Amino acid sequence: MSDDEPTSGVEPALRSYGISVESIDAGDPLEVTYMTAFPGREVHRREIGRALNALIDRAEADAWDPVRVEATVIRSPGDPLGTWTAEPAWFEGLLADDLTETEFSTRVLETLTHVGDGGDADADADGEIEEDRTP
Repeated sequence: MSDDEPTSGVEPALRSYGISVESIDAGDPLEVTYMTAFPGREVHRREIGRALNALIDRAEADAWDPVRVEATVIRSPGDPLGTWTAEPAWFEGLLADDLTETEFSTRVLETLTHVGDGGDADADADGEIEEDRTP
C-alpha cells in the first residue's frame, strides 16, 4: 500500500475506466453509486467489469486495500436500476491466483439484483462478466 490515503484515488480510477460516479463513500464498505451509460432494464455486465477492473488494477498496484464493495447503479438521479457487491476475499483470492477471473465474475454476478425483479439477475450464457482483461 502506498503512503497515500488508501481510498483517495478510487473515484478518479473509476472515472478513468468510464464509470460515471454520482456518489462515493470510500470507507469500509466502499459504497459507490454510478449512473449507467446503458439505461435499459438490466445492469450492464461490461460496465460492472470496468468498475471492478479499476479496483483490481489499484489493488494490484498496492494503491487500494480491498474492502467490501456495494454498488448501486442508477439510470438517472433517483431512478435506481440495480445493485451488486464484491467481497474483499474475492479480490484477494483473484490477486493471489486462488480464484480465476471466471470464478470472481460469477460470484459478483450472483449478487446482482435489478430494481423490481425481487431476485438475482440472470447471468450471461457463460456466467461471466464480460471484461476486456488479458487472462
